[in-house]
Amino acid sequence: MNKEIQSIIRNLQRVNSGQPWYGRSVYELLEEVKPDKVFEKPGKDGHSMIELLYHLVTWTEFCLRRVQGLKDEDPKEVEKLDWRQINPSLHNWEKGLIAFKSANDQIIELLSTKTDDFLKEIVEYREFNFRFMLNGLIQHHIYHIGQIAYIEKFLV
Repeated sequence: MNKEIQSIIRNLQRVNSGQPWYGRSVYELLEEVKPDKVFEKPGKDGHSMIELLYHLVTWTEFCLRRVQGLKDEDPKEVEKLDWRQINPSLHNWEKGLIAFKSANDQIIELLSTKTDDFLKEIVEYREFNFRFMLNGLIQHHIYHIGQIAYIEKFLV
């Protein structure tokens, strides 16, 4: 049985590209961002939109690797990528958006092969289960898309 897995998949799809209760989807908002503004920071200590996008990429890819069951990665290396130094010659909006969508798509594809028992398993390198992580991933997407949407409006 995979009723709960299917619910998580539907929620992730709804938030990313469907019609979420709170408003417009993550992908819709990200696709409307003007790439010429993504490196600008609001205020002196705020994150730029591109920093937020790559932060989303980091943790979505972390979740993907956990769902894949990969055990050969040092979690400290992942944490170094969090709030990474953005290099405009390496990091751009289009590449980040492609990486973000790809990781989400792969998570959904892998989850569709799992049973609800998978959600009870403890996540490698963490002290919580997959249920907590996957629901947290959805919440994380919502939280940061709100920041990106606000910054984008602020910078117009």
